[in-house]
Amino acid sequence: MKPSASSSTAPEAQTANLSRTSPAFTALPTGFPGLALLQLRLFQDPRGLFVKTFHAEDFRSLGLPFEPREEFYSTSARHVLRGMHFQLPPAAHAKLVYCLSGRVLDVVLDMRRGSPRFAETFNCELSANPPQVLFIPVGFAHGFLALENDSLMVYKTDAVHDPQRDTGIAWDSFGFKWPVAAPVMSERDRRLGPWLQFSSPF
Repeated sequence: MKPSASSSTAPEAQTANLSRTSPAFTALPTGFPGLALLQLRLFQDPRGLFVKTFHAEDFRSLGLPFEPREEFYSTSARHVLRGMHFQLPPAAHAKLVYCLSGRVLDVVLDMRRGSPRFAETFNCELSANPPQVLFIPVGFAHGFLALENDSLMVYKTDAVHDPQRDTGIAWDSFGFKWPVAAPVMSERDRRLGPWLQFSSPF
């Protein structure tokens, strides 16, 4: 599945995030300022493969300043949905996510009031082939649906997890058409409030 965004693209967003390259990464266009889908350079030989997922200087050269402070991973069975998550200021964080095994449908919602893509979504499939990472700046809600069993997702964040400011938006409240009508979810995620009742601080 190719990356896609919701319709009604603003003219200024159409030129945002044009393809850029660094020694290790190629930034693919997303149409959302600051949001970057990065194609990774793959080194492979008969022993296996080697992939760089993050390099601070390369990220800065692509206009993506990012200093990770925590890293997590999760495994999910097929049709598990996690999301849509974010942290409120002053604990808001940027996030770098990628899938090391399995396959997921990754979805973000732009909650930045000054963004030309406010209240619109971007989605892409993430897997180990092709190797890609998604950089999600502050002001986005993030979630994903596991499309295969044992889907392993890694998350790097530039702020420490804060349970008091960790929150989210209901998965089915912002107009995105998920391919599964009844995903497997945590009770916490099922209780998240709807998008239209959320006053974004971003």
